[in-house]
Amino acid sequence: MAENKELKLAYDYIENTNTNIFLTGKAGTGKTTFLHRLRQESLKRMIVVAPTGVAAINAGGVTVHSFFQLGFSPIIPEDEYTNKGEQAPEKRFNKTKIDIIKSLDLLVIDEISMVRADLLDGIDSVLRRYRRSKLPFGGVQLLMIGDLQQLPPVVKQEEWSILSRFYETEFFFSSRALKKSPHICIELKHIYRQKDETFIRILNEIRNNQLSDQSRRRLNANYKPDFDPDDKDAYITLSTHNRKAEEINEIKLEKLETDKKSFTASIDGQFPDYSFPTLEELELKKGAQVMFVKNDSQSAKRFYNGKIGVITFMDKDSISVKCEGDEDVIEVEKETWQNIKFNINEESKEIEEEVIGSFTQFPLKLAWAITIHKSQGLTFEKAIIDAASAFAHGQVYVALSRCKSLEGMVLKTRINPQGIICDSSVASFNKAMQENPPKQEDLYKAKRDYQLSLLKELFDMDLVYHYCYRLNKVFEAYPTTSQGDCKEKLKAVIDQIKPELVKVGQQFANQLFQMFGDSANLENDKLFQERLNKACQYFIPKLELYILEPVHQGYFDTDNQALEKTVKELRLRIVELTRVKLACMLYCQHGFVLKDFLELKAKEHLKTISFKRMPKQEDYSAVVDYPELFKQLKDWRYAKADAQNTGVASIISLKVMVQICNSLPQNKMAFKKIKGMGPKKIDEFGLELLKLVDAFKKENNLSQTPDIFSSAQTEAPKKVSSKEKSYQMFKEGKSIPVIAAMRDLTRSTIEEHLTYYVGINALDVSNFVEYETLENIMAYFDTHEIHALNDAKRDLGKDVSMSDLRFVLAHWENVKHK
Repeated sequence: MAENKELKLAYDYIENTNTNIFLTGKAGTGKTTFLHRLRQESLKRMIVVAPTGVAAINAGGVTVHSFFQLGFSPIIPEDEYTNKGEQAPEKRFNKTKIDIIKSLDLLVIDEISMVRADLLDGIDSVLRRYRRSKLPFGGVQLLMIGDLQQLPPVVKQEEWSILSRFYETEFFFSSRALKKSPHICIELKHIYRQKDETFIRILNEIRNNQLSDQSRRRLNANYKPDFDPDDKDAYITLSTHNRKAEEINEIKLEKLETDKKSFTASIDGQFPDYSFPTLEELELKKGAQVMFVKNDSQSAKRFYNGKIGVITFMDKDSISVKCEGDEDVIEVEKETWQNIKFNINEESKEIEEEVIGSFTQFPLKLAWAITIHKSQGLTFEKAIIDAASAFAHGQVYVALSRCKSLEGMVLKTRINPQGIICDSSVASFNKAMQENPPKQEDLYKAKRDYQLSLLKELFDMDLVYHYCYRLNKVFEAYPTTSQGDCKEKLKAVIDQIKPELVKVGQQFANQLFQMFGDSANLENDKLFQERLNKACQYFIPKLELYILEPVHQGYFDTDNQALEKTVKELRLRIVELTRVKLACMLYCQHGFVLKDFLELKAKEHLKTISFKRMPKQEDYSAVVDYPELFKQLKDWRYAKADAQNTGVASIISLKVMVQICNSLPQNKMAFKKIKGMGPKKIDEFGLELLKLVDAFKKENNLSQTPDIFSSAQTEAPKKVSSKEKSYQMFKEGKSIPVIAAMRDLTRSTIEEHLTYYVGINALDVSNFVEYETLENIMAYFDTHEIHALNDAKRDLGKDVSMSDLRFVLAHWENVKHK
């Protein structure tokens, strides 16, 4: 990709491995240029994010917060929560974003030095959740670009007082997820910005907080406290604080005796003000010193981001700027910046950029002064450095490294060691990085290991079996409340899945690593390709017979909403996993090539899944005493649902209808014995149902009922209990800690209240317990006698809390006794 050996190594790691990469380098080493070329040339499916709006616009991406829907407040690590009910509600992602996440190969994070550790862990949480993976970052490869010696994350004192309990530092390298994943650091060495070896050496000393007396004296030779250049000399002042830079620009502009003109930006669609690359309302004068804030979009490349010049002419459509050293005046026209979002192309299934807004303005801003923060990434021929009030790690280094040479630099204040603020944790991280650079042989091994790990994942059937086992258990718990042949078909093959798919898959994966762990080139290894072909021939028919035939092709129907949700989720997971595996195996029969394999796998993730509808209504004569009444109840239920514009299950369930047909209730009190017929249903539909049952009994000469309309059966309204108050507050969207605080009760008391409602199926257990934890505990309860929850806690370990166990036990007992 480039002649630079470090850039070539980085590109090879990106294209041929799944290793996470921190790409760093001193100012001017070409990090941004590498990113732009990568976006054009890489074969991997990627998105680009950055911590700020302007950085995202410049990188051709979106902000971290907008894509991952993460807030700006501290993000507490997931494993620090006692239970899920303590967390803020998860934000729902739309289907397009979920599809992008599922099919993603590479996540590029630009300006990583400004990304907090907790934010990186927030990204990890989102990726794992939607990719349904326990791997760090859901198995997505990270390319993190930035320089830790430049500007750090912004962390307020009150935020750090919270985060310091969980993280050693605020920097991204303290991320818990990153520590769990193998990653390498590639440092770019060749500096394109500065050519003076003396200046490069001085900058390196500042980076490492090792400024020598000799270098300090050379820098301070440029100390000129009273330096006041002529405007035609095109110096720009770099200041630590925004207000000071603004004051300099305002004073300089007012001194000019020429007329002031205003230029208003044109904003279309979505373009938030925090992403504006320059002012929406530009006020300029002839003679004003300005800086270009964008590279020239024309082929002539007359200007670049950071180039300084002076305005020589203005009208409403054009501004002329003369730059020192240029023969020609630059006729500047308005430029357009685009705000994008990422989409999936429905035809090609590729990740594409969609323009959702634009900002059109002259690519200029006043430039007698600029903050050090906003100068990051820019290059200046001449600069006045005013870093007397440097307050953050890296500020002095950023300011000095903006200059192309020592000759073009003037210091307003002397440089002394106390003013060079370098974080010791950053210095330690950089030292370790420099002592352990990746080598070419590491790349070969990483490439081979990546390919083998992809195939190990392909033949790993454990998760498929896990979901099939859970689905079969759900079917066993609801023997009479559903229709279709899905459950019978799955029951017939469930015992074959583990020995014929799971165990054989494990054996084959182990053989691959044993036989080909030292292969120089798997793609060209004939024996490897033959073994892979034979394995695919074995697995393909078994996946179709044991998994897709019962789970995908089988019929299932129910009007129990909780059951329908659970079964649909499990079937979707099983079919998605299996279908991707099947497509990849069909491809591998004809040879394995990494880039083709990744492309096919990603696109297969994006295909929609649908299930067959029941071809006809099932006969319920075997489970009801009066099938004709059952038919009448169904007709009544359909009519009622149409009238209320709702689903039939929200009227009464099939299970309730079966009980009515078998018990023929005579009065409202009798309905209380029918499970699923609560007070609200009795009040709303009780009289209608009693009339229908009474008419049926009369028509069929069955025993007559007493007066079903007797007012004696009317009951006084009940007082709302304490647990019902907690239930109502939870349904309103309040979390457990909030309810406890508002009611002045302990958290455990609120949990006890809500556990009751999980036990009667009024609350979904997934509100309180993560799905994977729920699966583990349910499997444990299925295979152990429950004497005391302390035993379960001991066996399941620290990843499961007592709160988790209580919620799941209530759910398990409810399912078991249905």
